[in-house]
Amino acid sequence: MTAVVNRRSLMTLYAEGHDPVGHVVRLVLAEKDINVDIKFITHETKPEDLNDLNPYHNLLTLIDRELVIYDPQIMLEYLDERYPHPPLMPVDPVSRANNRQIRYRIMRDLYHQIGNFEALGTAAAAASRNAMRDNLLAIAPAFARYAYFLSDEFTLTDCCLAPLLWRLGHYGIKLPVQAKPLLKYAETFFGRAAFKSSLSPFERGIHH
Repeated sequence: MTAVVNRRSLMTLYAEGHDPVGHVVRLVLAEKDINVDIKFITHETKPEDLNDLNPYHNLLTLIDRELVIYDPQIMLEYLDERYPHPPLMPVDPVSRANNRQIRYRIMRDLYHQIGNFEALGTAAAAASRNAMRDNLLAIAPAFARYAYFLSDEFTLTDCCLAPLLWRLGHYGIKLPVQAKPLLKYAETFFGRAAFKSSLSPFERGIHH
């Protein structure tokens, strides 16, 4: 490995301060109270040898001794297995598969829309905002039945959803009154000590 790996005994996370997917990983680190060195970087400030470690050259990279992880969902499950308390994945295989599938849908149906907000024209951006709003409205009733996202236990799915909910105002998305169970869940989540400590300087400044 290169110098970035060799000189670090402490776990290190390289991330952009405004990246919501990186926020998901930082939230899991905070929930588990893991001793980690978080380095906020941009494409202009990233260490040169990070390109050697991450074959896709994206910024989000987790380094734990000789291990380098550049897929965020693998990061989440590694952290949950490496630091099992508190557990953020169900125990049985069926529930674990459901948990993975829900996280997949959060990323595909919700996070996938984010890149369109600024990268595309006004009509396309509006369509993506509407799609995100409609998807959130579709899941909102579930929060009247469960304490957490489709579960009575706090899991990785909650960690995936919360950073997106925090950014809704920043993205110009306003949920109607029908989303009240989801909005109540979000405000409760935002009060968690781990959530507050997971925020980057940018994230502290964007919420209403």
